[in-house]
Amino acid sequence: MQASPFWGELVGTLVLIFLGDGVVANVCLKQSKGENSGWIVITAGWGFAVMLGIFASKAFGSADAHLNPAVTLAFAASSGDYSKLLTYWPAQMIGAFLGAVLVWLMYLPHWAATADPGAKLAVFSTGPAIRNKRDNFISEFLATAMLIVGVSSISGSGELAAGFGPYLVGLLVWSIGLSLGGTTGYAMSPARDLSPRIAHALLPIPGKGSSDWGYAWIPVLASLAGGVAGGLFFGLFH
Repeated sequence: MQASPFWGELVGTLVLIFLGDGVVANVCLKQSKGENSGWIVITAGWGFAVMLGIFASKAFGSADAHLNPAVTLAFAASSGDYSKLLTYWPAQMIGAFLGAVLVWLMYLPHWAATADPGAKLAVFSTGPAIRNKRDNFISEFLATAMLIVGVSSISGSGELAAGFGPYLVGLLVWSIGLSLGGTTGYAMSPARDLSPRIAHALLPIPGKGSSDWGYAWIPVLASLAGGVAGGLFFGLFH
């Protein structure tokens, strides 16, 4: 097979979710060596996952390495070129699903050892600390807008050494998780939340409980709206 933007987005998003959901599994599932190691471990793991996902995406053919439908939509809205959505969005959604399946395989004996269905769902998808759909939407909207402003600022800087951008984006995601992630779990991406949630619904996870579809639309729509808002806001000054 030949490297291409499709494969780059798919593999990069797979790496992102495998490592990102993997760190949540490591912290939340019973009898894991990382059990109860806390929020800082989760946010750091997600930051590193984003960094490595970007490197993988570029290596497999995507120069953009968006890994996130909200990022793709944000850049499309700010540029007026929506042509990449048809390639990037399916690749990102498939990659996220496959990454979630790999997490399930990686922690296979730990699902039965974990009694709490909420902990199992938390491995795959986000959920609010205080459930209020209006407030949860606002949180996801603002976090995603901050992501886009940060990514745009990093990518638009002419002062970075070549290849340094992924490290800064990883730090950006770590910072967002530490500062803004406590309300909803900072999905900031339809692929990150929806595809693994589908995997949770389909996989034979013992005692898994509900996939919480009543909440699932918030990380999808709020992240897309926040992405567009962040992209347009950055574009006002550039």
